[in-house]
Amino acid sequence: QVQLVESGGGLVQAGGSLRLSCTASELTFRNFAMGWFRQAPGKEREFVAAINWSGGWTFYADSVKGRFTISRDNAKSTAYLQMNSLKPEDTAVYYCAAGAQTTQESNKYGYWGQGTQVTVSS
Repeated sequence: QVQLVESGGGLVQAGGSLRLSCTASELTFRNFAMGWFRQAPGKEREFVAAINWSGGWTFYADSVKGRFTISRDNAKSTAYLQMNSLKPEDTAVYYCAAGAQTTQESNKYGYWGQGTQVTVSS
């Protein structure tokens, strides 16, 4: 059974940094694009960043561009989201997802993690 497990969330002050990890099991990781999404209380899930199978192509939501970096290590079946200069509005549950396409459309991702909470205090 495919599993995606996120880790690295927590509480951080505004301006701080966190690195999220997403480790896959029972999945041919190198065959899948990876995406990060987030959902804040009372809001819809939104796209954050995506990376293609090789790591050679990435793209970001405008709200995080220049602050967040997505990467992957196919040998470790792990994707990362480095988050710098965090703002209170980044507070959300962050989810990783695996899919056949490198896209911001959440319905194109077939596998999802359980989420990890990120809280940024002002």
